[in-house]
Amino acid sequence: VQLQASGGGLVQPGGSLRLSCAAFGFSLENFALGWFRQAPGKEREGVSCISSGGRTYYGDSVMGRFTISRDSSLNTVYLQMNSLKPEDTAVYYCAATPRVALSALAVDSSYDYWGRGTQVTVSS
Repeated sequence: VQLQASGGGLVQPGGSLRLSCAAFGFSLENFALGWFRQAPGKEREGVSCISSGGRTYYGDSVMGRFTISRDSSLNTVYLQMNSLKPEDTAVYYCAATPRVALSALAVDSSYDYWGRGTQVTVSS
């Protein structure tokens, strides 16, 4: 069971990036999926999550700028990030869990499987 995140990089403020998280060894179709991030000196926070039924969560700081989606045929979850700001700079992690209450969708301890992080740096 493995999650592999990719797509991070250096981007200027106002730019866009799309993160991908591919699953290997299991199907994401019936899993809740989440993107979390951790900036230096800060706690890990939930960025965006999607339940197995398609319900989505977005953190207040990314609402309207980020979009989470899944492609079951590719067994991949995406995070489209637009209008990036320097405060979006962090290591981004994808996570998956087969069972989670909607009220706990954005809680990192709810997730069983984690990918390695991918660095996103927003700077001019």
